[in-house]
Amino acid sequence: MDRVIAIVATLAIGGLVAFQPPANALLARHVGDFGSAFVSLLLSTLIVGTLLLASGQVGRLEGLVEFRPVHLIGGIAGAAVVFGTIITVRHLGAAGVTAALVCTQLGVSALIDRFGAIGVPQIDLSPARLIGIGLLVAGTVLVTTR
Repeated sequence: MDRVIAIVATLAIGGLVAFQPPANALLARHVGDFGSAFVSLLLSTLIVGTLLLASGQVGRLEGLVEFRPVHLIGGIAGAAVVFGTIITVRHLGAAGVTAALVCTQLGVSALIDRFGAIGVPQIDLSPARLIGIGLLVAGTVLVTTR
């Protein structure tokens, strides 16, 4: 995939994800917090399962014989984001939740890059990266302050 296409696709996904906490919180009014998280994750599973079948890649699941505990992180993180933001969006609003998530994601992911953790290439914490993280922290404070 071309880098520009990857950036555009990620930006589009980010825009869609901004709707996730408020939509899930709205559903929670009818089915509760756990029910809303369950429905959201079930729908996600059905969509990805359908794409897995349609792509003809079901056979790739044989690779699960190599499953290690570190592989649990993605699913745990997904459940935490879905469930946690159902609750926090009520107090922070969609922008506050998104700012806080992105701020923390950037800081932690910069450390993951710095140490080359979890199989990613090692990328140093340059002054530009540190300034970017600092600006995002400042932005998060401004967005979450009422």
